[in-house]
Amino acid sequence: MSTLETNAIGKYSTNNVSFDDALNLKSYSTSARNALTSVAGDTIYNSDDNKVQVYTGSAWEDLGGLVSLTLSSLIIAGGGGGGRGGGGAGGYINSYASEQSGGATSTATKILTFLGQTYTVTVGSGGAGGTSSAEATNGNNSKYHYGIAVGGGYGGLLDDPNHGGSGGGGRYSGGNSNGGGNNFEQGFPGGSNLYPGEYPTGGGGGAGAVGGTPPIRTDPSGDGGDGLASSITGSSVTRAGGGGGGGRSDLGGVPGSGGAGGGGNGTATASANGGAGTVNTGSAGGGTHSTISGTGGAGGSGLVVLRWATADATITVGAGLTSSSATDGSDTVVTFTAGTGTVSFA
Repeated sequence: MSTLETNAIGKYSTNNVSFDDALNLKSYSTSARNALTSVAGDTIYNSDDNKVQVYTGSAWEDLGGLVSLTLSSLIIAGGGGGGRGGGGAGGYINSYASEQSGGATSTATKILTFLGQTYTVTVGSGGAGGTSSAEATNGNNSKYHYGIAVGGGYGGLLDDPNHGGSGGGGRYSGGNSNGGGNNFEQGFPGGSNLYPGEYPTGGGGGAGAVGGTPPIRTDPSGDGGDGLASSITGSSVTRAGGGGGGGRSDLGGVPGSGGAGGGGNGTATASANGGAGTVNTGSAGGGTHSTISGTGGAGGSGLVVLRWATADATITVGAGLTSSSATDGSDTVVTFTAGTGTVSFA
């Protein structure tokens, strides 16, 4: 015959109670918990999260402390504008699955995110193309909280190194050193021009490859470095290609092609403009025949993508941001395409 065992409960002042033995709450997995018909105040032990949780009437929350959210992100800065050399793609930081970040670096560490806290999101704009009166400009940074992708370097008119997140733009003149640096480890450097002050020119660096350097004077200008593919939005998309270098058709020159992922093509036609980088890819602008009669291509704007398990949180997007939301399987995917503002999760 079984024996019924009970705990003695002692009541003290101010409604405090005590138990002879440890209190053992009913244990549920997350899926089993979500299937319950719950009312505010229900309390359980979550065996998946190893935490005590209480139902607030609208959501399950951990008892005590901040609740963390496992969130993946893709952060791409704006691409650099083209000069005579191609611009460099924006910095590329990817923490989704096991996908690479720019510059052959490994998957980035996920950014620590908590429910109930506010975080800043910024989508960097692309840099301007070079003209007869002004150098091209670098792309602008993109960010989510403390994850900052650095804008791509602009395509050279002279010998500037033009460091950027995915490497700067290809050189027009100034010797045989690479056009852009990889000092932020978010992409690859731009190509060189081995013949100072002459065509052909170097291509801009991409997130996935170095910008092209013409080996001899009669070769085409350098192609932009290729970008990288990510499936964070549910399908594979390649982004952050470098801009192709400009050429001169009157000297038999051939322009470079933009790198895979939206890099703008260079041009070799007098008074023609270099191709623009594709918007929301962080790709760079292509180089031009001559900034006296043409303009380097503008860099493409950047992108910020956040992805998490739908059951874990909902997002509130503040003013100033342009975004769209979709689901992929059991995950929510929010893509930010412009602006700066704050987001929070609950």
